[in-house]
Amino acid sequence: MLKKYATFNIIFGLIFILQLTFGGNLAYFIKPCIVLSLLIMLYVSTGLKGRFHKRLFTGLIFALAGDVLLMYTAKGESYFLFGLAAFLLGHIFYISAFYLDFKSAPELDKKGARIAILLCAIAAIGYYFYLRPHLGIMKLPVMIYVFVISMMMMMACFRNLRVNSSSFKLIFFGALVFLLSDSILAYNKFVQPIDHADAWIMATYMIAQYLITIGAVERKLIQTN
Repeated sequence: MLKKYATFNIIFGLIFILQLTFGGNLAYFIKPCIVLSLLIMLYVSTGLKGRFHKRLFTGLIFALAGDVLLMYTAKGESYFLFGLAAFLLGHIFYISAFYLDFKSAPELDKKGARIAILLCAIAAIGYYFYLRPHLGIMKLPVMIYVFVISMMMMMACFRNLRVNSSSFKLIFFGALVFLLSDSILAYNKFVQPIDHADAWIMATYMIAQYLITIGAVERKLIQTN
């Protein structure tokens, strides 16, 4: 995979390093480049010929909007809420894209689907109730966000056996790392600050978006109705 997309990997690796190394005003330029590079990669590699890639592309656009809005959270809490809403919409488009793969052969892997539903539900409910005493007026927005991102994880699991192995694994682990990134962000914001939290959040976020995008580029349906 590294050799297959060598040029893009070098560019994205440079953005990754710059984002984690430099702060201040330079971050206002570097941070949007994360998703912009992924948008270009997805468009050039797939041509956005199918509904799956168009929905992923739209999700990335909302992620870009979320990135920009979260850069201004110091100026007001409303920026955080609008950023949260943008990422929520991005996740919904990811879910709708993953659902297309599930719908291609919904009768497959019912046992795996039940396990995915159970594990994601336990994790989402458990973490939300852990955060709840610290959320104040953010209880409802965070509850909705936790529900949506757990749905994204479930739908990533539901792609099993319906797409090629490399695409499934890339998107599955991308969704898993997204969960980790958002969990760190929530804990750091609502429970207590974490040392080097910004670096951990951004590193996991960039890895997650990279894996999901490359997984989309690699996608091939192997089961259809």
